[in-house]
Amino acid sequence: MKRLGLAALALGLATFPAAAQNFPTGPVHIIVPFAAGGNVDVTARAIAPALGEILGQPVIVENRTGAGGMIGAESVMSAAPDGHTLMMGSNSTLSVGPNLFANWPYDPVEGITPITNIQFVPFALVVRADSPFQSVAEVLEKARAEPGDVTMAHAGTGTANHLVSELFQMLTETEFLLVPYQGGAPAMTDLLGGQVELYFDQASTTAPQVAAGRARALAVTSREPWPSLPGVATFASEGVENFELMNVTGLVGPAGIPDDVVETLRAGVAKALENPDVKARFEQLGVQVVGSSPDEFMAFIKEDLARWGDVIEKAGIEVK
Repeated sequence: MKRLGLAALALGLATFPAAAQNFPTGPVHIIVPFAAGGNVDVTARAIAPALGEILGQPVIVENRTGAGGMIGAESVMSAAPDGHTLMMGSNSTLSVGPNLFANWPYDPVEGITPITNIQFVPFALVVRADSPFQSVAEVLEKARAEPGDVTMAHAGTGTANHLVSELFQMLTETEFLLVPYQGGAPAMTDLLGGQVELYFDQASTTAPQVAAGRARALAVTSREPWPSLPGVATFASEGVENFELMNVTGLVGPAGIPDDVVETLRAGVAKALENPDVKARFEQLGVQVVGSSPDEFMAFIKEDLARWGDVIEKAGIEVK
């Protein structure tokens, strides 16, 4: 019986590729190409401990910043395609950067291996709590009456909220005075201080300001109302069509990671997303957990590439 059991075990193991049996053979590194504390970093750190327990190896999060995400991204895409070096990708490194920078270090379709889209969150049009604007319609009315006078902050040329602002102008045929900042935090600080009137922010970082009574959200770019901003309208319900946008954060690696290793990672992330601590953390952040397949994630990346490429070209955005 013992000999039969061992034979059956050997036969069972033989049905799995060698890479899947051996992976991971050491720590898995998730590179975050941006500074600590942002949405991409928080997502990586929320999931890493649970994923490490599932994989049986430490999952280490490393911040490698600089050059609009290029430094960290390039270090991942030039790594061995064995699944041990991954990147927490986002719109910035998967669709915006490749369209914006001529020297982007990889092709965002052929040069990566998509693993899973972990979470997404919409953008919200935010005003200070005591702003006279009570609706999107009022914002548009003033913008059309005074072209180029209404101020709108963004986190820097080529950032996601900059492109969202540009697309908003295109769709509504309006012109705002766009004010660039060195990051989202100073943009929000000046919005709350009254130096600028409007700001497109991620709903996850808007919600705490709204809850504290410091800001108000006029609308969100999701298809349905967003749970962390109860009572806030969607842009579609406010008459702005084709403005459904999500800020996405997901796991990718260099091109050529074997399919069985990809599936091990995808399944591990899916299981980690069921961890009570992970679920609580993402609920606290006000994001929607996804856990997509690689094919679904790549389909989103291709759609996002086309969208922002069109916006960048039409707006004439250049990074010097």
